[in-house]
Amino acid sequence: MIVYCRKALFKERPPFYKGVRLVYLPSIETKNLGTFTHTLACMIDVLRRDVDAMLVTNVANAFHCVIPRVFGKNCAINVDGIEWMRGKWGKMGKAYFRWNARMAGKILPRGIITDAYAMRKLYLDEFNTPSACITYGGNIESSVDPNIVRRYGLEPGNYYLIASRLVPENNAAMIVEGFKRSSSRRTLAIAGDANYRSNFIDDLRKNADERVRFLGHIDSIEHIKELHCNCHAYIHGHMMGGTNPALLKALGFGNCILAHENPFNAEVLDGHGLLFRDAMDLASKIQLIEDQPELAQSYRHSAPERIRTFYNWDRIVGQYEELFYMLASGEDPTQVHSSICDNEVEPVVSR
Repeated sequence: MIVYCRKALFKERPPFYKGVRLVYLPSIETKNLGTFTHTLACMIDVLRRDVDAMLVTNVANAFHCVIPRVFGKNCAINVDGIEWMRGKWGKMGKAYFRWNARMAGKILPRGIITDAYAMRKLYLDEFNTPSACITYGGNIESSVDPNIVRRYGLEPGNYYLIASRLVPENNAAMIVEGFKRSSSRRTLAIAGDANYRSNFIDDLRKNADERVRFLGHIDSIEHIKELHCNCHAYIHGHMMGGTNPALLKALGFGNCILAHENPFNAEVLDGHGLLFRDAMDLASKIQLIEDQPELAQSYRHSAPERIRTFYNWDRIVGQYEELFYMLASGEDPTQVHSSICDNEVEPVVSR
């Protein structure tokens, strides 16, 4: 197995990780060209290798998949989120993402993967593109050193947490407004930043009150885990993707979760958390778990079960293995099932 890595993003470049060969290729590291140039380098490199099947991620790379298609390589692409609606891209960028989303099924008619049933439905409705639906997985972990959160000026159990990139579509502004409208005496801790200058973040800081604390970008995986495991509740504002890895982390860490109400978050939580529509609704949900601590505790208790029963890695690895075997044998993984049900819980690709 080979995994391609963006050379510029790694100070240390071990050749193998747990038996997987790592290949480091160059890229032009700018906001617009990093992914595009690195994927192009990968596509050229893979032509000289004997591979049975290959997996590409992000719909922005759909156009690049013309190369393996022309040369007869078995290729699949996980299209990820609704990139053409993200606020960080200009008109040309959004148009390019949407064009890739529309063309992906034509370039790889047997190789489109969506990571949620709501995303599968979106691709069917908007682009008439069928897909295999394979989610991401999560890990179940618990706190080992609660004192870590005190390094950030926080007390275990006495803060709410946002952990995300601070971009408009992740709704940090809505969350801050909802928290300001609540009567909670706890702190709202915001772990995250943007990797470019952002007027949005400047405005967010100006509009926050004294209960809001900006922690900035946190590199340490262990620190992020402790911030999750020791918060009173995790607030998730993402709305532009399918199965969001940050939401899976929160489930695996046993958080009481308040998530923005959209089909993607509702599908992932499936009743294992609370959904909010807007700032006023968030304020009411915050008040609900403040007034009913036993309710918050019940969500903390049930959250890991969602990972254990549906988003576990053994299940997901098995689905990808099945997909690769099907591609290599000339079968079409996107046609395993021809329809989708509103309450469907089984994968489109199943063993």
